[in-house]
Amino acid sequence: MPPKPTLTTEEIDVLAEKFETIGLNQAKAKDAAKSPKIAEPLKHLVETFKLAERSVSDKQASLLVHFAPPSSKLSNDQERKYIVDRIIDGKLKSTDQVNAAIKYFETHSLPVDDSAFDEECGVGFSITPEDLYARATSYVTANAVSGWQSLSAVIGGLKTTPDLRWANPLDLKNAVEKAFVDTFGRKEDALAKLKAEKAKDVKKPTSKDSTSESVQEPSVKTVFEQGFLGGLHKPGGNPQIKPELREKHLAATGGQVWTRFPPEPNGYLHIGHSKAIFVDFGYAAHHGGKTYLRYDDTNPEAEEGRYFESILETVRWLGYEPWKITYSSDYFDQLYNLAVELIKRDKGYVCLCTPEEIHANRGGEKSLTRKACLHRTRPVADSLADFQKMKEGEFAPGEAVLRMKQDLESGNPQMWDLIAYRVLLSPHHRTGDRWKVYPTYDFTHCLVDSFENISHSLCTVEFVLSRESYDWLCDVLEVYKPRQSEFGRLNVTGTVMSKRKILKLVKEGYIRDWDDPRLYTLIALRRRGVPPGAILSFVSTLGVSTSTTAIQVTRLEQTIRQYLENSVPRLLMVLRPLKVTIENLEEDHISIVEKPLHPKVPELGNSKVPFTKTIYIESEDFRLEDSKDYFRLAPGKTVGLFGVPHPITCTSYKTDPATSTVVEVIARLENSGQAKKPKAFIQWVAEHAPSGSPIRVDEARIFHQLFKSDNPAASPDYLADINPDSLEVVKGALLETGFLTLAKKLWRDAIAESTARTEKALKENETRVNGTDDDTPRATSDQLVGKECIRFQGLRVAYFAVDKDSTLRFLEEGDDVVPVLKDGDSIVLNRIVSLKEDAGKTA
Repeated sequence: MPPKPTLTTEEIDVLAEKFETIGLNQAKAKDAAKSPKIAEPLKHLVETFKLAERSVSDKQASLLVHFAPPSSKLSNDQERKYIVDRIIDGKLKSTDQVNAAIKYFETHSLPVDDSAFDEECGVGFSITPEDLYARATSYVTANAVSGWQSLSAVIGGLKTTPDLRWANPLDLKNAVEKAFVDTFGRKEDALAKLKAEKAKDVKKPTSKDSTSESVQEPSVKTVFEQGFLGGLHKPGGNPQIKPELREKHLAATGGQVWTRFPPEPNGYLHIGHSKAIFVDFGYAAHHGGKTYLRYDDTNPEAEEGRYFESILETVRWLGYEPWKITYSSDYFDQLYNLAVELIKRDKGYVCLCTPEEIHANRGGEKSLTRKACLHRTRPVADSLADFQKMKEGEFAPGEAVLRMKQDLESGNPQMWDLIAYRVLLSPHHRTGDRWKVYPTYDFTHCLVDSFENISHSLCTVEFVLSRESYDWLCDVLEVYKPRQSEFGRLNVTGTVMSKRKILKLVKEGYIRDWDDPRLYTLIALRRRGVPPGAILSFVSTLGVSTSTTAIQVTRLEQTIRQYLENSVPRLLMVLRPLKVTIENLEEDHISIVEKPLHPKVPELGNSKVPFTKTIYIESEDFRLEDSKDYFRLAPGKTVGLFGVPHPITCTSYKTDPATSTVVEVIARLENSGQAKKPKAFIQWVAEHAPSGSPIRVDEARIFHQLFKSDNPAASPDYLADINPDSLEVVKGALLETGFLTLAKKLWRDAIAESTARTEKALKENETRVNGTDDDTPRATSDQLVGKECIRFQGLRVAYFAVDKDSTLRFLEEGDDVVPVLKDGDSIVLNRIVSLKEDAGKTA
């Protein structure tokens, strides 16, 4: 056959205009017109079936483009019309269904049996994400799927299942991935572990085997398999004073790794705690083990209910579900009985010294000369009697303490007769006024680890000296002895993490509260919009060692930026708007620009925005002085607009007479086809009241470092180091209308995910070991969902998240309600992190 003649530019433009009449945007219409395979058959469909006169959605128009080439293979226009009608009627909704319709006519002729056609082409098929997830989970179980390496096979297998053939491919993929996460854990950890195991099984070529062409690939190890964590003992490898203690422990755990995260509920968790959470939960999960969330609630004077709730919420927000939630107070009776046993074994005594005397006997500030307490050698019976009096409240706080009889000759201060119990008369949040004596951390921690059969007691290096007293107490009482192992803390420069110092900042009004986004508490980072996955990514890349890690805050911000770059949608945004009037457009001109929400992540979808005579650009994208290295807008200069097919040229401008500030730019749209391709493109937002454009932002909050120095904690007066310009509030920023639909979708998706995860946690996980107190924190779905889940990149501006101060009532409306802002609604945005500097952008 002779080649088809090449169309001229004018002919392509005419065809493109014809294709735009059926709902294709300019870019897609032009692509279709340029394609020899598509252009002629699509033109036939448009003209023969008068598609320009019918209501065709953009999705249906795309299906018609897909249908056009193979439509020429059908026998006649009646068959083509049948399929076209089914597409426009919304019966055929996917390319797979259109392909099935074409195949149907290979074996059938007119007239069509509608019910038979519908059945063969999946017309009317519907399945919920929940049902898809259930089917995926069932498939994984029934086929004994071994792990993430089988992901593609499982997706393929489910696609061949007759009743899932018509499921949305992206929904199916998401359902399978969710089932894999719930079954096998996170993909990165699971695949890295598998690679490491396979590498161990491959025989390395010996040095003598010089002819061998096989090369041993280095095993890919996760942070849990190398360095500090890779060198930890195997379960049961921690020595015991009696062999039966080890055997009993292994019988209880089944040889699994059991860890715990044991925070004190006297404040909010900070970025440093994210490392401990990652290590405690991650190490156990990597080895198929279990992790307790245990509240170390032994000091009723410093504990508040809000801290208990916040800790659980933060752990769950980071992506971890505790196997059990426990409290040190669950074990008060057992701890007290062991304290009595300690005295009976003459390894504990009641000391009646004042706190000052105890401090002096331990060597004072410089830990110099130590001497034994006068009560150290008192009869066991006397200590037992006084301990009973302590319990009954016959001693005031500070008048008597129970001390361990350790080793005063040791070089380790943690062996200088530590306090085991003290008198406190404050009511406890769970046990009320029952107890007048409370155990200390040094007495409680190792024993509760023992009660809970912890295989790996992981803590930070400031507790390294406590390991000796930890082991001593377990051995003296002849109970199972976990192994304490210490890793380095995580510190971030330019901030303070001390609870006392943060509390002072709050009380004196330097910051709004503990969740002020300028802080590095985890609730503050969450409110700022930092995704939990970005925090875990940051921690995992640091590695785990015994050295304290002091990280520049810029490194954390870069990790967050990299995490957001390919995961959040992009919206047109103008932070500081400057009005632009396009002089050669009619007053009522409007065209619709369709743009992807992310150019590299098509599954995020598209948004449609109006383009009109009046638009707004970023004020810094216009200046009066031009230069060779400046490519944006200036008098007489041309610049492109994102998504708009034609650039604009500044022809004049208006200034405020009082300030000489430019308040309006007059421009010409270069739509004659003569303009050169611009060297730069800028963001914009159009004014079009009927479509609600633009979306006006009440406040955009820009956060800078709270302190001027990198180490404010070292300053004698850290308040004097506060940066007075750490918070910048911008009012009047503008967003494209796609924000509303996107916000509702992100909110709905987050609710669906959190609900499913919470239901699973409540169903499968125990939340406590002992007791049924009503104040026990419970897993709730709203712990995982806040307005900060609405994140986006303001194109060429920064990454933003919605702040909890916003009022967006449309989020609570049904899916069938078009989202609109109502009177009284407000939008408050937090800048999560800036964009990395663009070398091609000149200020």
